[in-house]
Amino acid sequence: MKNTEKQPWTGHKRVKKPKKFHTLRSQIATVFIGLLLLSILSITAVNGLFLESYYVSKKTDVLLDAKEKLEELDIESLMEDTNNTSTHKFQDDIPDVLSIASSQNNLSWVIMDSNNYYQGWGEGKEMLATKLFGYIYDLDTDKNRSRVLKQTDGCVIQQVHDRFTGMDYVECWGSLEDEGYYFIIRTPFESIKESASISNGFYFYVGLFIICVSGLLIWIFTKRITKPISELTALSKRMSDLEFDARYQSRSGNEIDVLGDNFNRMSSQLEITISELKSANNELQKDIAAKIKIDEMRKEFLDNVSHELKTPIALVQGYAEGLKENISEDPESREFYCDVIMDEAAKMNKLVKNLLTLNQLESGKDAVVMERFDIVSLIRGVLQSMDIMIQQKEAKVLFEAQGPVYVWADEFKTEEVVTNYTSNALNHLDGQRQIEIKIIPDGDKVKVTVFNTGKTIPEEDLPNLWSKFYKVDKARTREYGGSGIGLSIVKAVMDGMNQQYGVQNYDNGVEFWFTLDRK
Repeated sequence: MKNTEKQPWTGHKRVKKPKKFHTLRSQIATVFIGLLLLSILSITAVNGLFLESYYVSKKTDVLLDAKEKLEELDIESLMEDTNNTSTHKFQDDIPDVLSIASSQNNLSWVIMDSNNYYQGWGEGKEMLATKLFGYIYDLDTDKNRSRVLKQTDGCVIQQVHDRFTGMDYVECWGSLEDEGYYFIIRTPFESIKESASISNGFYFYVGLFIICVSGLLIWIFTKRITKPISELTALSKRMSDLEFDARYQSRSGNEIDVLGDNFNRMSSQLEITISELKSANNELQKDIAAKIKIDEMRKEFLDNVSHELKTPIALVQGYAEGLKENISEDPESREFYCDVIMDEAAKMNKLVKNLLTLNQLESGKDAVVMERFDIVSLIRGVLQSMDIMIQQKEAKVLFEAQGPVYVWADEFKTEEVVTNYTSNALNHLDGQRQIEIKIIPDGDKVKVTVFNTGKTIPEEDLPNLWSKFYKVDKARTREYGGSGIGLSIVKAVMDGMNQQYGVQNYDNGVEFWFTLDRK
């Protein structure tokens, strides 16, 4: 005997880690506080990286604007008392716009003529004049260590370090439009650095304060927001344990209240539904028992019929073949009886095969094999195989299809259904003796119809057509050898594939139909 005992696993087994659980309140608070912190850090980083450069660019614009104001001055008039160093008179003659701009922007400037006489504004103008003199005659050694920020035709804007004061400056120097006059304008760079540092520090500490206050407020308000959700979570847990007396009590004044009311209604409805299901389940158990009994009787009947018919069929066929081969005084009679015996035997054989097929379908032993195929090709194949029968019945078959139509079904069983419908139509032809087969798309399904001209079926007989051995016109059915099993096989096949089927009367004939899945 084969040993099927499982062997122990000696390798490393991967253990699935349990998912971490975080409350909604902590998640919301973490997200918002994180966003605030990211915003503060981003502002601080941007200030640290770009604020100084932005200040320098603005100071460059201020220096250029101050240069333009200097060019608008009447320099000759301002410089006429330079020999007397009339500084007081010089400052009185400066326009208010220039003096206000110089004070506001912490500017110092000097104007120097070709004779190296100068006048200026601000502290350290003597040193600034010396600086300008060195720039003009290329005597300043600090010039080579300066960083040029911008250069135009008439001036140079640069960042320099003054070794005498030990400070950095942004200055603009060059010649004015009036020939023979030079200028230099300077503003301390240290004030820019200090402003950027103060701004960054201010943003950082204010940001920390905002984060602390906002975090506290968020933690308080998220409790109010998440409390109803937490209650709904607990309510759903109790409902999953079938505790239907649980009810939502909180009132948050928003959509969560609507959800809570829906939970309450669902709880009440579930309690009623489960009660009804329990009652229905008792009835269902009785119905199942009855159905099992009926199915057993049906299967027993089919098994008995099949078993009882096999032996007589074999005997009838054997004697008929023996009779046909023996010599008799009346050959014509002997031949006639032999043909009748063999014909009846063939009919019984067909009946047995149909009963066996139906028994397998209804018992579920003949499994459905779903596959994709072209229903148009299948119908054409059935019509081609039945061509001799169609000619004998002098029938006119109409079947038009634009192209292939692919469906999902059991191809062999579908072919059996089409064959049964077509054979049934041929055996009940009348009038114009016309058969029309159609394939009608219907959403995700197709509807296959087989119509034949002739007498309609009485309305009271329509529900019984699918029952075994049921015959509307027994004489006509006997005439073409029908057994009343064909439509029962159609019913079993369609039920096995969960498809629909039916029959419909028209003024000039009858139409049988069934559906198949396209997807």
